[in-house]
Amino acid sequence: MIIIENANEADKDDVWAILKAVIATGDTYTFDPNSSKETMLNYWFGTDKRTYVARFNNRIVGTFVIKDNQTGLGSHIANASYMVAPTSAGLGVGKRMGEFSLVEAKNLGYHAMQFNIVVKSNERAVKLWQKIGFSIIGEIPDAFRHVTDGLTNAYIMYQKL
Repeated sequence: MIIIENANEADKDDVWAILKAVIATGDTYTFDPNSSKETMLNYWFGTDKRTYVARFNNRIVGTFVIKDNQTGLGSHIANASYMVAPTSAGLGVGKRMGEFSLVEAKNLGYHAMQFNIVVKSNERAVKLWQKIGFSIIGEIPDAFRHVTDGLTNAYIMYQKL
């Protein structure tokens, strides 16, 4: 069973291992693949976010953050980012984190969730988000510099809570 819980200081090394592995590929996230541990953990555990981990067999296999999509008058819309340990792909970790985050965002008072940049070539993520109720509401041409494919379009995805 996959358990979701708030991340804490003791989780940082395990979270970093996931972040490092995922961004190193340069094909799904806008983070520089050479980002330092300090830079990434400062971002992922920033005071503007709520940070979570997913555990399977008492091992951290995924992490995600929920934050305001915009400040001020746009703060009623949530934004989130998710990463799954590559060694845990196929266990349903992403789906579990996505479903949990929608309930959690609603409980936190958000009215909707929006993803500002879902790389179009990341078909696995696009299909997952659609499966749990997100719609593609826009497409941004050449929004992402994919390390092997070059400039790649990205989707804006949305779900009312």
